[in-house]
Amino acid sequence: MFRSTVWALVVVAAAACSGDHQPTSPPSTPSFALHPCSVTGTLQLASAAASRVDCGNGGTTVTLAGDGASYLIVPQFATSLVPSSFVSYRLVASAATASAATASATATSLPSSSAALDPMRGLLRATPRVAQLAFDGALRARARAAVARGTWLSGARMSTRKLAGAVGAMAVIPAPSVGSIRSFRVLADSTGRRFKSVNARLAFAGDNVLIYVDTLSPANGFTAAQIQSFGTLFDHTLYPIDTGAFGPPSDVDQNGRVIMLMSPAVNALTPSSECDTQGFVAGFFEEEDLGGAANDPNSNNGEIFYSIVPDPNGTASCSHTADDVGFAVPATFLHELQHLISFSQHFVVHGGDPEYGWLDEGLSIVAEELGSVYYEQKCPGTACRTEPAQLFPDSSQGFIAGFLFDSYAYALKPDTASVTLHSDADDGFSWRGGDWLLARWLGDQFGVSVYRHLDENGAIGVANIESVTGQSFPSLFSDFGIALFADSLPGLPRATAPARDRFVTRNVRQLWARLFATSGGSPDVPRAFPIPVSTIGTDTTATQRMYPGAMGFFRLNTPANVSSVSVQFAGPGGSPLSSSLKPQLAIFRLPAGQ
Repeated sequence: MFRSTVWALVVVAAAACSGDHQPTSPPSTPSFALHPCSVTGTLQLASAAASRVDCGNGGTTVTLAGDGASYLIVPQFATSLVPSSFVSYRLVASAATASAATASATATSLPSSSAALDPMRGLLRATPRVAQLAFDGALRARARAAVARGTWLSGARMSTRKLAGAVGAMAVIPAPSVGSIRSFRVLADSTGRRFKSVNARLAFAGDNVLIYVDTLSPANGFTAAQIQSFGTLFDHTLYPIDTGAFGPPSDVDQNGRVIMLMSPAVNALTPSSECDTQGFVAGFFEEEDLGGAANDPNSNNGEIFYSIVPDPNGTASCSHTADDVGFAVPATFLHELQHLISFSQHFVVHGGDPEYGWLDEGLSIVAEELGSVYYEQKCPGTACRTEPAQLFPDSSQGFIAGFLFDSYAYALKPDTASVTLHSDADDGFSWRGGDWLLARWLGDQFGVSVYRHLDENGAIGVANIESVTGQSFPSLFSDFGIALFADSLPGLPRATAPARDRFVTRNVRQLWARLFATSGGSPDVPRAFPIPVSTIGTDTTATQRMYPGAMGFFRLNTPANVSSVSVQFAGPGGSPLSSSLKPQLAIFRLPAGQ
């Protein structure tokens, strides 16, 4: 449990607002009835200060200090476990002045020096991931369905042998000899209904990872030296990155290690005709290996990550050289190992339900990012970069492209991409970007140990976050929303916004601007700062739409000749929004010049 951090926000009297004069002009007269939300009276905010206004009490309005002050107003539905459908609302002001420009309307020109994305020079290598995400989603959905039916047994109901292994109470079984053969059952189609038996030879035995290679792997794969280097990377670097951040997996087979099975059966999961457009399944974790009973014919009863093998001639499906495997599989391993840790801790060890897909996926994307962080720290400044201007070293490229592109896609439509309603079973990239951003912000606010606490927990979803942080999710969601905009305001010191309303590890404005500058004019990356910011007007007939677990971004410029302006956040007819949506406004007073 974390001690609640102090919200660096002061609601001050008007006379204390950066030396502002006492207002003498009258407040504006609203065209709607005043039904205050959680804040009564006039909310006075100092420059760059933030506040959360809860409208779940049946209230619909908040009154803000005027006299020319400008505000970022972020309407949010800070909820989960409600129907996933658009909710109509209106956000109007009693008086407002037109904004000179909004982020959604401002077209930032492409710098003349920008280069198109390139695997080695523009870097940020982006490959299609549809196949990987769809397969992952099918497996996560299959696992949750099996748990819900009671088909699989949690640690609390497992045999004494498996339970003891899960909590580490029994002696670890020594690793088999390198070169020994073992039989495995491997998924043979994307539906999770067909399995096949393969024989694999133990090619690498490390302290943390055992690597088995299918005896029927294509020719011209890894050399002996390459498999040793590959194994050392996973054993000495990648496994410690994940377990250091998220905690250990279970150990139901009591061998003290995670098995990595490399098989052309994994290559064959992707039809070769789809590789160019859909990408390919690089690897996966299959929950049945942990949840299946001892007599389950398709459970290998152990912690296993399945991976493609090098196949330069494309005999099984897509063509993959050893270098291709070395680029794609490490990030996939970090991603899938987090899923393995999460499932084994929540379900096997704590006997609870698997983590909700949106949070589980956000943490797995953080796991990928931590691979990049490792190489960024090894290569600071301009080291290890093909071009000195690169933000990231060459060695981190296989880890960063996914979360960077997805976070930009989320920022383009934050009112549509719900952070709390999606599951791994859902298609799409933008919601994944939102959940990475939320998980990254949580880590920045509470330290990297927050990730381990979220995995080693019987609670799931919003309840898990609240249990670990000791704070309400609506309060966290409010500051997260403001941080997406207020971190690194243009032309101002980064510390202008309160610490709670900023990121630490990443400067997302910088990342998004760099992505834009290197996008080669891609229509998917239309501007340097992607978040659309609309202007709040006075038309009470105008309506907006937003998903639960989502947010919108609006700017309110108050007239200089009125002392206060009221804002209504309500249903289309002015009625209160349902309390189940947890409607709220995150409000940030914009500094001068913003």
